[in-house]
Amino acid sequence: MAAINRLLLAIYTLLSLYSLATAQSYIGVNYGEVADNLPPPDATVRLLQSTTISKVRLYGADPAIIKALAGTGISVVIGVANGDIPSLAGDPAAASQWAAANVLAYLPASSISVVAVGNEVLSSGDSSLASQLLPAMQNLHSALSTAAPSVKISTVNTMAVLAQSDPPSTGAFHSDLIPGLKGILGFLNETGSPFMINPYPYFAYRSDPRPETLAFCLFQPNSGRFDGNSKINYMNMFDAQVDAVRAALDATGFPSTEIVVAETGWPYKGDDGEVGASVDNAKAFTSGLVAHLRSMAGTPRMPGRPVETYLFALYDEDLKPGPTSERSFGLFKPDLTATYDAGLSRSASSTPTAPSAVPKGKKGTMGWCVPRDGVSDEELQADLDYVCGTAAMDCRPIQPGGACYLPNTVRSHAAYAMNVLYQTSGRNPWNCDFRQSATLTSTNPSYEGCVYPGSQ
Repeated sequence: MAAINRLLLAIYTLLSLYSLATAQSYIGVNYGEVADNLPPPDATVRLLQSTTISKVRLYGADPAIIKALAGTGISVVIGVANGDIPSLAGDPAAASQWAAANVLAYLPASSISVVAVGNEVLSSGDSSLASQLLPAMQNLHSALSTAAPSVKISTVNTMAVLAQSDPPSTGAFHSDLIPGLKGILGFLNETGSPFMINPYPYFAYRSDPRPETLAFCLFQPNSGRFDGNSKINYMNMFDAQVDAVRAALDATGFPSTEIVVAETGWPYKGDDGEVGASVDNAKAFTSGLVAHLRSMAGTPRMPGRPVETYLFALYDEDLKPGPTSERSFGLFKPDLTATYDAGLSRSASSTPTAPSAVPKGKKGTMGWCVPRDGVSDEELQADLDYVCGTAAMDCRPIQPGGACYLPNTVRSHAAYAMNVLYQTSGRNPWNCDFRQSATLTSTNPSYEGCVYPGSQ
């Protein structure tokens, strides 16, 4: 019997490892519970296992959910309620009791990665609560440092902690927050814990509802936004917001502190006055973000690796107050069907896609940008229209009579156009993203009299 048990344990361990390998370690989801129609935890876990989501963030420490995730390989971020911060800050014994009941009781069966102390405290306007945040984090760290050293302690912030974010290179924290924030950042740096932030391109669009802003926010073809200080042409709002946070951390003296996106999402429904809240826009944003993360491009200031990102949200929360959009972020419905196809199913992508290896040059990455195999002509035509509709791009060689007009196919013309944009925009991996329809190659695609830019 003992031998059989050992064999079953080994099989179970292998299955858990396979689950981790086929999920994607940088894609998580927020699991809010301000609702009265949520499916049972075991059904939710089966749903998560059918996706490439490998991380879940809770706003509290629901025992049923934490237990249901045991042995799955799905890691959990648990939360400390804002109301619990004063007691944890003022009494190390209370912090030890909280840690024992909400963390240690579930280890090692459940994988708890981070304890997020409070939610959006620094921008809450409550200076008393903000002053108690660091002591609460320190007491919890002391309570867990010996028994569970791998569990990190952090706190979640809104973009409102930034006084400046546009252009991204000028990212800076509010001056009145910096004295307290430096203590928190020092703690995060010393303990190897992440700075957690909630960037929402949706809110950026809502404050600037122009068509070009919508395209920039939805990872759709656009002319980009040029940062004159860094000389980077940003192609989407997500990268711009995250890099603004990176710039603020760097300017405050914490360049090595990791950034985790604790929340980001787009509502699929809203009230009449809520511009941009629609199924099409939600699908475009979420699927575009997932594809961007899978491209491994990273952001311009943090290239070559995706930012760990928690999508908002797993389900709608029908008891939330406020406008309709507040209750309309769910990726899935209570009956476990998808609200829209966000590209999260295992069949959509079981492994991360890394950029092709190419030799390095004097500026950015050398090589050429060409379409990926299997991309439809419809997708490539959209990319072609985008590039050649940009005044700065020279598409004359693929016009009738041009040196690269033949063969007269969408794929051939798109290849030339994609490479034109890549070569003229900085020759960095993120300049060859195109919503994951393009890739870098070290093989020169030039032929006969058609010479691709970058070949000289």
